[in-house]
Amino acid sequence: MDLGTIADVVIPRMRSDVPPGRDDSAVIAGGTWLMSEKQDHLTRLVDITGLGWPPLVVDDAGLTVAATCTIETLATATFERDWPATVLFEQCATALLASFKIWKVATVGGNICLSLPAGAMISLATAMDGVATVWADDGSEYTVPVVDLVTGPHENALRVGDMLRSVRFTSEALSATTAFRKIALSPLGRSATVVVGRRDTDEQFVVSVTAATRRPYVLRFPGLPSQDELRGALAGSIPDTAWYDDPHGAPDWRRHITIGSAAEILEELTC
Repeated sequence: MDLGTIADVVIPRMRSDVPPGRDDSAVIAGGTWLMSEKQDHLTRLVDITGLGWPPLVVDDAGLTVAATCTIETLATATFERDWPATVLFEQCATALLASFKIWKVATVGGNICLSLPAGAMISLATAMDGVATVWADDGSEYTVPVVDLVTGPHENALRVGDMLRSVRFTSEALSATTAFRKIALSPLGRSATVVVGRRDTDEQFVVSVTAATRRPYVLRFPGLPSQDELRGALAGSIPDTAWYDDPHGAPDWRRHITIGSAAEILEELTC
């Protein structure tokens, strides 16, 4: 869609070129959502693809994913490391209601910053304890866990002028064994729940819930819980008002399928 109110497009090549934030300005990389509907409140776009960030950077401590990394690049990446949890990259990408054309353009950072309950990269980043690095408008930078960055549908903790730079996954999380469940009303429908389980090498058990709730939830156990402990923790950690309600699923159904998916994941990771 043409954005008829845009008067200026800025393409910074380095951080000092990034203009101060303002309410009528938006950051764009892939732009697959931004260009899909009217944005009459915007007069300026800041295209961050010109910053030239490498999409994936591997080091001994883990993996850094640039905000401008496309979903296709992440989903199809291979690594010369024993990182079994990278199977989640493609699994979570397939939870995104999008064609292969969108995969080639949509970015990891854009999906997270859009902050929709069914954001596939939110599912991935929260399941993997991803930590976001954010460039602040005042020239500083800060880090925040992605589970805390996304606060609700189309809502996040970014302030005007803040820019997501990257998401970091540790080698410990990438070395974990994982299990994945997605349920939707139709085979290719928008996710009604995405539940990911992670069993770390130190036996910590982590389960994340997205799509079914207004914001992400992550539960942790020092070891494998019993089924009753898991169900009790889910019931106690996710309030009734947190279950999302839209045409893709009613709250009580989302709660039911989420608890059932978590139970299946626990059984799978116990084997």
